[in-house]
Amino acid sequence: MDAFYASVEQRDDARLHGRPVIVGWAGKRGVVCAASYEARPFGVRSAMPMVQARRLCPQAEIVVPRMSHYAEIAADVREVFYRYTPLVEPLSLDEAYLDVTGSLRLFGGAAAIAARLRADIRSELSLAVSVGGGPGKLIAKIASARAKPDGVLLVEERDANAFLRPLRVCEIWGVGPATERRLHSLGIATIGQLAEFDDARLARELGSWAATLQALARGDDLRSVEADRSRVSYGEENTFADDVDDAELIDAMILAHSETIARRLRREGRKGRTISIKWRHSATGAEWKLFTRAKTLDVPTDDGPTVAVVAAALWKTENVTQPVRLIGVQITNLDGARPAQLGLFHSPGDERRDRLNEALDDLLSRFGPGVVKRGGVPGE
Repeated sequence: MDAFYASVEQRDDARLHGRPVIVGWAGKRGVVCAASYEARPFGVRSAMPMVQARRLCPQAEIVVPRMSHYAEIAADVREVFYRYTPLVEPLSLDEAYLDVTGSLRLFGGAAAIAARLRADIRSELSLAVSVGGGPGKLIAKIASARAKPDGVLLVEERDANAFLRPLRVCEIWGVGPATERRLHSLGIATIGQLAEFDDARLARELGSWAATLQALARGDDLRSVEADRSRVSYGEENTFADDVDDAELIDAMILAHSETIARRLRREGRKGRTISIKWRHSATGAEWKLFTRAKTLDVPTDDGPTVAVVAAALWKTENVTQPVRLIGVQITNLDGARPAQLGLFHSPGDERRDRLNEALDDLLSRFGPGVVKRGGVPGE
């Protein structure tokens, strides 16, 4: 998504259209969450101290972030993605990988999928999205950055090496300033130079990571899109660009993930019993491991608020104080995987909930994401 938070604010408030907008907190320690394309020529960037951003662009409109609102819209965007492939791997609120290999013939090729996906998001959500495509994750991600704003760049497999060779090594995911400096000290400035560098010497300098890094530089990206392939579970997760300890944002992500999972369950006629929350800290070492907590319900469900309340309760019980890099929700123990135990009593409330969900699904199917929103937050 293009300048996602700022674009949402400009869409929702006509007064901001065409003006420089900075999303963030205006205090002395505030940080820029997003900057509109009108603010970027002044040098304003994400993660910049707000004091510096206001000095660079004093005429900008400062808008306080509405994280729960952005999370709801992100869930609507992912619903559009699922029209074109079930293999969707969210990276953050505003970015995701899609594996469309199995959808190419159905929709007429990658260019047709990109055009239809962008048109759907534009017409239904009034937002711009840039699409990058290629034979692997690395090329797709780089291409999407070069397609901004509001564009498409598709790299065919036969053109992959020519596309990668002249690019700086920092374009490779995971190559930060320290690694870039180390590569520069070896005379490696471009991806092409990295691809041709002596394998043995690179391994001595970088250790076990050298082989993976060099394979990516040569266009050998074997990483797959991590989605629910086996259908023994349904899950949604995202990795934040920066560590997050904002309780409102985490609650919003839990709700958005839960609603998306529930809609997918209902679309495929499934229900699940066991609800899990998972998270990962950004620290190295033992703290890098994935933490999970789960609870099994007496009766299987396909209801978003039910999933969200359970997942949020599991999260709050852990009382996590350390910032997280990843947060996700998953439902397993599906009614198709093992016989479901029917409840002895079915209350009128259950019937009303089922009718409401059916109506919501019908509205979303007919009019697209964003036409209706469910009230309430995790914990109710």
